[in-house]
Amino acid sequence: MNAGMSRLLLTRLATAAGTLLFVAAAVFVTTTMLPGDVAQEILGQSATPEAVAALRHGLGLDRPPVERFLSWLGGLLVGDPGLSLVNGVPVATLIGGRLSNSLLLAAVTAAVSVPLALLLGVSSAMLRGSIYDRVVGTATIFVVSVPEFLVASLAVLVFAVKLRWLPALAQAPQGHGLLDLMRSFAMPIVTLTFVIVAQMARMTRAAVIDTLAAPYVEMARLKGAGPIRIVLTHALPNAIGPIANAVALSLSFLLGGVIIVETIFNYPGIAKLMVDGVATRDLPVVQACALIFCAGYLLLVMLADIAAILSNPRLRHR
Repeated sequence: MNAGMSRLLLTRLATAAGTLLFVAAAVFVTTTMLPGDVAQEILGQSATPEAVAALRHGLGLDRPPVERFLSWLGGLLVGDPGLSLVNGVPVATLIGGRLSNSLLLAAVTAAVSVPLALLLGVSSAMLRGSIYDRVVGTATIFVVSVPEFLVASLAVLVFAVKLRWLPALAQAPQGHGLLDLMRSFAMPIVTLTFVIVAQMARMTRAAVIDTLAAPYVEMARLKGAGPIRIVLTHALPNAIGPIANAVALSLSFLLGGVIIVETIFNYPGIAKLMVDGVATRDLPVVQACALIFCAGYLLLVMLADIAAILSNPRLRHR
């Protein structure tokens, strides 16, 4: 890797770090502006103003916002997002018990959606203009236009309520058998896979079609190479960068879908923890969870950007 390439990657990393700092400030300001008062939520509506004020002072909520933000940011830098205002448990402990569940759900979804999307995208590019290509294109457009909450609600209505094939609630793996795990994860994974596969398949198809139009592919075709050999030997190796870009950008949509899916299926993940924190006005929990989602999104976008730079020499130079 030359010096110019290293400098460009360091610039991207510095930009991502600056963006994350800005996002942290935006998350703190936004969560602080949430309606309601955690002290009032803890003490109940019958609490006196004096008791609420005393609890706010004990929780440190009466300090200036800038002071609270700097204290929170300093704790994040050393890995301490603070204590839960509701039960006094460290936020890191609460997140640690839920993060593995969300990562498992995301990993299984990615393991299912990425190969399926690549298969659909590459095959559609190979059969461009055919009935198969038109069917896949129409289906992906339809799926992209359907929101995740509607897919999840319909899945619960059909498979859990009407047919009773699958449980309406998704449980974290705790010694269950493989069959029970598959039944529990079926509807959340299908819901998350819908939009991801559609988006990724369309971007993969476009990347492969663009590569198939290159002069070296036309030369291989003139030499008598078959369609499968052209795609596997010539097109795909040169389309790895755009395809990796498509995979990273598509998986970034998974972060938003996880919040909806964990809420609807009552899955004990970090997104459900954040939603519960909003309901109880537990600001340290909400802020930490929101920042994790933002950091995950920035990481995926940065990986997509780096993949595009590595695959396209023109982007390495000004």
